[in-house]
Amino acid sequence: MGDSHQPQQEYAHSIRLDGDIILGGLFPVHSRGERGVPCGELKKEKGIHRLEAMLFAIDLINKDPELLPNVTLGARILDTCSRDTYALEQSLTFVQALIERDGSDVRCSNGEPPIFAKPDKVVGVIGASASSVSIMVANILRLFKCMLGVEDGKRVSV
Repeated sequence: MGDSHQPQQEYAHSIRLDGDIILGGLFPVHSRGERGVPCGELKKEKGIHRLEAMLFAIDLINKDPELLPNVTLGARILDTCSRDTYALEQSLTFVQALIERDGSDVRCSNGEPPIFAKPDKVVGVIGASASSVSIMVANILRLFKCMLGVEDGKRVSV
């Protein structure tokens, strides 16, 4: 990636790349986990390669001053762990910035009001390769008018 935009790993199943416009990504980087563990082994071909392709495309676009002048693309990429329910849970991350938070009736254990981290405002999501995952995620994103694009280029949710 370029010098100014290095992916930062927030936790094991997320990559964040800062930018003016944030694209979401949902990819099966890991296989299903067993016995209550959400994620298993790494999936190179259908997971890592798709993740790298998205990052590579963003990097190419950001390096070309004629494509999006004075605008930088960023990303928030999440691992579905090849599970539709986990993908649905992860997809809520994309709409957090659109949900107004009122912490007036919430208090921390020390009595102080909570401090909410400002989430990224994701304008669209790429990925969700399995039909079951795409349908579930599209239904959530549709509520927030966030588009989901799947690998064959068809738009699933607007």
